[in-house]
Amino acid sequence: MSVALRNAQRAVPVRRAPLRRAVCALRAALGASRFDVGLVCAGNALMQRLNGAYRQCPEPTDVLSFPFHQVAAGELPRPRYRDEYNLGDIFLGVEYIHQQCHETGEDFDDVLTVTAAHGLCHLLGYRHDTKPEWEQMYQKEAQILEELNRLTGSLLRPLTAGLF
Repeated sequence: MSVALRNAQRAVPVRRAPLRRAVCALRAALGASRFDVGLVCAGNALMQRLNGAYRQCPEPTDVLSFPFHQVAAGELPRPRYRDEYNLGDIFLGVEYIHQQCHETGEDFDDVLTVTAAHGLCHLLGYRHDTKPEWEQMYQKEAQILEELNRLTGSLLRPLTAGLF
């Protein structure tokens, strides 16, 4: 199935082909290659509106995930129809991420990939509201990023490092 990537902002250049390839590899590492994923690269204004509307936190953020299915952490959806082979949509706050990378000196493309991995985990029911949930999500992110690192020679680490 596909990864549909849309760049809905102009503030930060996004290398779409490498990001799409990375998300395809991460999706495969999750065992979800059969499922479509929507990926939207968004600016601060859109992320602020979405974060305010859906999380009652009207400020920009790095990632928002909107799952198509409600599943327990680590479970794959069980679609009954072809149209249901969809994990959902991930909105990447690329302007926000770029600003954070500028402040920390981290590589923008690497952080964008790690943030997409974080969003994919959210689409599959992983959360980080409590320490046990965080530990479970951290372990899954580390696992799929390790697979991506093996394929690409990268050294990416989970976004949720140090959250608790």
